[in-house]
Amino acid sequence: MAADALSTLQSGAVDLIPREGLDEKLAEGRPLRVKLGVDPSRPDLTLGHAVVLRTLRRFQDAGHVAVLIVGDFTARIGDPSGRSETRPMLSEEEIDHNARTYLDQAGKVIDVDAAELHRNSEWLGALDIAEVIRLASTATVAQMLERDDFHDRYRQGRPISVVELLYPLLQGYDSVAVRADVEVGGTDQTFNLLMGREVQQAYGQARQVVLTLPLLEGTDGVRKMSKSLDNYVGLTEAPDDMFGKLMRIPDHLIPKFLRLATELSSAEIDGVERGLEDGSIRAVDAKRRLGRAVVDLYHGSGAGAQTEARFDQVHKERRLPDEVPDVAVPNAVFGPDDGAWSVSVPALLEALGLASSRSEARRLLAQGGVRRDGEPVGEETIRVEGIPPGELEGTVWQVGRRRFARLAGVVH
Repeated sequence: MAADALSTLQSGAVDLIPREGLDEKLAEGRPLRVKLGVDPSRPDLTLGHAVVLRTLRRFQDAGHVAVLIVGDFTARIGDPSGRSETRPMLSEEEIDHNARTYLDQAGKVIDVDAAELHRNSEWLGALDIAEVIRLASTATVAQMLERDDFHDRYRQGRPISVVELLYPLLQGYDSVAVRADVEVGGTDQTFNLLMGREVQQAYGQARQVVLTLPLLEGTDGVRKMSKSLDNYVGLTEAPDDMFGKLMRIPDHLIPKFLRLATELSSAEIDGVERGLEDGSIRAVDAKRRLGRAVVDLYHGSGAGAQTEARFDQVHKERRLPDEVPDVAVPNAVFGPDDGAWSVSVPALLEALGLASSRSEARRLLAQGGVRRDGEPVGEETIRVEGIPPGELEGTVWQVGRRRFARLAGVVH
């Protein structure tokens, strides 16, 4: 295969195991089966997930078969990678909900219609105890304890369940079930991906090539991007939220985000990096370039510039956005109050779509992140003059710097 085409497929890879393995697979002259497994432990895919998805898309564009596996069966165990303790098992309802949303979100990066889609319950749910024992015989306890998370927990006397030891083997069996030629994943998955090679060999298959990709830090600049750490940028987030979050990343991560989260050319990214180093490009301007590129990628060409303009309108000019959604709220957010009426601010914020829950709304209030017509709101209950919504009709509520809603009335 041409060197430039091979370079494109492994672009950004941290490791390729074995080093010449991909070239040898490609020399067979057939479409390769390229596997990616995703763990539906959370309902949202992030820019971190997209790093691996974009590599899968490059294989698709080169004529290979993308095999996307949603680990609905293995999610019942929970991936132990990087964990210092056993994770509680998810319910089947949670797993099913997350699995369904993943396929829609993955479509923002890969061609889902051309991909081969599976849930690993298709084959793992059918294994009987004899087959599980055969699978377990492909690895030793000593091999399992080589992985850092198990090794550290064992030394510290922390529990490691036998079920967790099965996780890498079950993920490896996924490679057997789909006859994977290549498996892609983050560097935190290296042990599991390599175990897939061992399981394939034990089942008489050619061993897959392992291609690992770097992990993208979250907006805090320290930990891996994760919704559970609230440091993520979701693939389905609104353009304003995406842009606003990217403007807050630490300056030192700008080049990495440009390389891993955008489709900008290497030459342009190199130019930005040099400019940041010699001071000819300000960090804030580089973040704007990043924000525009990411928003364009997931919301269409031109969306980034429009979002940037709205960002400036709200943050620099201190004006309301041109379009503030009008929202009618349930009458239940209001209640009688000593002959008058009052409104529960947490319930109102939830009804306006400005908070995902009342507990989140209370947290926002406590942090000073809520405004009504530009003025800070700190109390959880507000007295209302007149029949609800009374004097509050037409007021504009704001959470943070990017979320606005106008109280348009009530729904009885």
